[in-house]
Amino acid sequence: MTRTERFRRLRRLKRLRRRAVRRRVRAAIAEELLGTPRSLAVVCAFTAFMLAVGVGYYASTAGGVPVPLWPLYADSAAAVALGGTVLVATAPTVRRGGDVTADAPNSRGLAYLQTLAFVWLVQFGVWPLVSLNLAFGQYVAAPDAWLYYWGVIGTHLLFVGLALLFPAFGRTTPGALAAALALGIANVVVDYWVGYHPPLLYEPGTGLAAATLAIAVGSVALASHSFPRLGEGSD
Repeated sequence: MTRTERFRRLRRLKRLRRRAVRRRVRAAIAEELLGTPRSLAVVCAFTAFMLAVGVGYYASTAGGVPVPLWPLYADSAAAVALGGTVLVATAPTVRRGGDVTADAPNSRGLAYLQTLAFVWLVQFGVWPLVSLNLAFGQYVAAPDAWLYYWGVIGTHLLFVGLALLFPAFGRTTPGALAAALALGIANVVVDYWVGYHPPLLYEPGTGLAAATLAIAVGSVALASHSFPRLGEGSD
């Protein structure tokens, strides 16, 4: 690669600092992955697979948790379920041949759903990077390390990738952001104060609780930065 080519590539990368450019890139990716019935069906099917794996992971221990707290206990599975619901809501637009990034319906209810799905997918997509690495030696030394470490981290990072598609067609509101933050705080309380945290190979302490809260706040901030507000244009 010549010096001129490197310079041009750097200039292209610098353009991603512009919000309008990032939105166009995100819209193009969303249209590619979600813009036809076939591609949307593939993404939905993979999301359903991740949901089934998540439900199976929590099923054996959920019996000791009060039923009303199940969504906060099985938080990763709940995040995927929310993400799947967002995808299903785009299906009528895609099926009739509309542009998923321009013609998808918007409403206050959808804004709450899209915002909460985004925040939880990002929060619980990033969370294993902290929670598993706090006991890195235990996880990589486990007999099923390929599943309990690499598999978990890899699949959860896909949560983040899915979430980042939503601002291409979704909206948010101050109320939706506040609700997502309140649920993030409630999740920390249920997991680390009440004690109904996801199954881990160690007993979590204040460090993981503080990190989880920070991730929740950061996820809400990212949603606020990424989504257009309800009633605004996407450009």
